[in-house]
Amino acid sequence: MQENKHSHNDNHKQEHDHNMMEHDGNENGHDHHQMMVDDFKKRFIISLILTIPILILSPMIQMFLSINLRFIGDSYLLFGLSTILFIYGGKPFLKGAVTELKEKSPAMMTLIAMAITVAYIYSSLTVFILTGNDFFWELATLIVIMLLGHWIEMKSVMGASKALSELIKLMPETAHVIDDNGDLIDTLVKQLRSGDNVLIKPGEKIPIDGIVYEGQSSVDEAMITGESVPVDKGVDDDIIGGSINGEGILKFKVTRIGDETFLSQVIKLVKDAQASKSKTQRLADTAAKWLFYIALSMGIVTFVVWYLLGAGLHFAIERAVTVIIISCPHALGLAIPLVTAVSTSIAAKKGLLIRNRAAFENARKLNMIVFDKTGTLTKGEFGITDVREVGISSDELLTIAYSIEINSEHPIAKGIVNEGKKKNLEKLEVKDYQNITGEGLKAKIEGREIFIVSPGYMKTKGIEFDEESYEKLAQQGKTVVFVLEDLKLLGYIALTDLIREEAKEAIEQLKEINVSSVMLTGDNERVAAYVAEKIGIDKVIAEVLPGEKADKINSLQKKGYIVGMTGDGINDAPSLAMADLGIAIGAGTDVAIETADVILVRSNPMDVVNILKLSKATYKKMVQNLIWATGYNIIALPLAAGILYNQGIVISPALGAVLMSLSTIIVAINAKLIKID
Repeated sequence: MQENKHSHNDNHKQEHDHNMMEHDGNENGHDHHQMMVDDFKKRFIISLILTIPILILSPMIQMFLSINLRFIGDSYLLFGLSTILFIYGGKPFLKGAVTELKEKSPAMMTLIAMAITVAYIYSSLTVFILTGNDFFWELATLIVIMLLGHWIEMKSVMGASKALSELIKLMPETAHVIDDNGDLIDTLVKQLRSGDNVLIKPGEKIPIDGIVYEGQSSVDEAMITGESVPVDKGVDDDIIGGSINGEGILKFKVTRIGDETFLSQVIKLVKDAQASKSKTQRLADTAAKWLFYIALSMGIVTFVVWYLLGAGLHFAIERAVTVIIISCPHALGLAIPLVTAVSTSIAAKKGLLIRNRAAFENARKLNMIVFDKTGTLTKGEFGITDVREVGISSDELLTIAYSIEINSEHPIAKGIVNEGKKKNLEKLEVKDYQNITGEGLKAKIEGREIFIVSPGYMKTKGIEFDEESYEKLAQQGKTVVFVLEDLKLLGYIALTDLIREEAKEAIEQLKEINVSSVMLTGDNERVAAYVAEKIGIDKVIAEVLPGEKADKINSLQKKGYIVGMTGDGINDAPSLAMADLGIAIGAGTDVAIETADVILVRSNPMDVVNILKLSKATYKKMVQNLIWATGYNIIALPLAAGILYNQGIVISPALGAVLMSLSTIIVAINAKLIKID
């Protein structure tokens, strides 16, 4: 499916290694990428070994060092070693250039391939046909430096993506099918047919979409739809494959299979979103594209001008070749990879895992961040916000609720239990504990019959309570449970999905750098509005289905916004794929993580701000390094072309080597100076 969310396939032009880094995103994607890293490392080492004798045998290097190691046949040995190096070390660049030219989009691979091919052909001609200086030493050092740069970058950003396989893994492999005799038969999910009757036990994952015909339970759909509160399910209610059953037993009839299921639709949405994502070109490729055009055009112009001026074929070719080779500076091979390696290291230390370099580099342009709510701005777990006691103390009320709820796995129960543990409340002895399906719990404590129930139960039984106070809490998106003794109200407890402490600060800092924030959630309007008000988000889009989420992102992009999407659930996967930058919360589902460009390991919304800062700092260093790597061309290219030849000034290969070595050292030092506030 994708590498770093949109895969190397989708961002084919975004990694310097292009087709050498591509893979189809299946479960072997990571192994494939590791093989590519190992391949570049091996090619670099072998090429480096070959380069040493090439440099020693090169007449130009010997002259530069004022030594003479010439012997009969040395030029043929030099040609042989250089041929091996050109074929073996240059293969990735030659293949990459073919791919780029097929796509009519020359970039880094084409520039390198042109320089090494011209150097090799011309140098070979000087051995057998022409008289003149060879460029085998230039060929060797250029290949070695470029292989080193690609190896460094690939190693620093290595990752794999298998979002589709992660989505498929969400589904259980078997289902409890009810046959005509009422017996349960464990059947493979892929063998289920529309109309089959299936039973779901408490705590099990629902295997496929269907409609309930018997039973009651609450179903956790948080990672599917974004709804933070478990949804009560009964007869005639739809249930979604991949969601988790609560405390009750459900029997349902299969309604959708294969490509019609909810999860299959999510998979299709992710694919479509990735396919529609624009192919952002990385800065180095843009620079390389222009250098390619400059080198090619200046090489041709140089040859034509000198030939027409009567300088002779040999001289015209030599000047043209020199121009083309110098146009591909060695430092260019390290300018971006070194910045990539340093920024990736800084990101890792700050808890940011970069999976898609192109999307990360362009994060500096974002002017809107869209946040999912559940699990992103909130912790995805319930906590107590209000306690209203009637006739007893709040601690007594909590102690009773804590003692009973400790037996339940319901998310609401966990919130009460966590509060009880925090307060070190006494755990009372509980007897005759039982679920009231879809309505609450019942148990005995010290002979007293205690109920912990929903507002619906209160209304059904006609038990009076402060409805005005309840409505106020409900309007804030809080879930309220009532504690009764023999149907007499002891009090009620309000809970809500806890807001992450850092969320408010993150929104404030985004506003300071003129980045808009939007909440896009599948949760209900009231809950979303309450959270947005608490943390300062201006715009809220609630009760949105997964498919609609991706559409909302797309509509924002069409309005001119460059959008980053932060999420953690299955329902966020299509929108993470659609966004210009997909950011996954590290504590989220594998699907969201595998679909994102950047992962927040610490699940801290403040790290969204750090992404933008690091992206801007990285881009700044890349621009600086590209200037250092190519800036000397402003002087070197005209001199190499021989513009001042009649004045006795022409760039020599030795001087070119010194200038390129100097620029390489500068970009290496400059890359180390990246920092963010």
